[in-house]
Amino acid sequence: MKETILDNPAWEALTSEHAHFAQGTDHAKRYQQGIVPFVACRQTNDNSIATLDPWMNAGESFYIIGELPILPDNWTKDNELPCAQMVLRSVPAPLTESDVAMISLLGPEDADDMYTLINSIQPGYYNHGTRLLGNYYGIRHNGTLIAMAGERMRITGFTELSAICTHPDHTGRGYARKLITQLCYQHAGEGITSFLHVALSNERAIRLYAHMGFEQRRVISFYKVTTSHIPPLQ
Repeated sequence: MKETILDNPAWEALTSEHAHFAQGTDHAKRYQQGIVPFVACRQTNDNSIATLDPWMNAGESFYIIGELPILPDNWTKDNELPCAQMVLRSVPAPLTESDVAMISLLGPEDADDMYTLINSIQPGYYNHGTRLLGNYYGIRHNGTLIAMAGERMRITGFTELSAICTHPDHTGRGYARKLITQLCYQHAGEGITSFLHVALSNERAIRLYAHMGFEQRRVISFYKVTTSHIPPLQ
């Protein structure tokens, strides 16, 4: 599978591995509300994304990843977050037995803790239903979830790592590296290539990912967009 499909990752996910989470038309799709706030369209040189209006709520905010299409009059671009899109080129060194022992697969019983942790650090991208997109792993300290990482957009042959975070009181212990390694080995065993997105301003994280075998493929932007009045269904 050519890596060019990563130029429009949300569209490719919504028309392949995550098609069961998709709403919309043949030209534009969104993840179901409550899953993840991503919207995408097949092509960006026309106003076909406007066909999604019946599936949008007034005042709803969401993200368009990649090239920004022609927006409907009732959609407003709020801001742009340039990110490095990084693809794993070599699997990192394996985890030790003690590392593996501290990692657990997170499930429905962890949902509230997952939502609280990630949104205290990286608000806006993770909803209560985001955990349904793939596997999420975590590390607990005295029963409290202090670090997590998981899978977000899943495309045939590629899976995005996301929600990589550690509580500020527990940074510097290599928890993110351990969780990323867990996911990368899982993907490698399934014949899947791992990739991720990280803000260009987060130089520390970019260095960590590069050290672990990720290579920047391109710069790609996450555009935050908000709807105003939604026209009635035709």
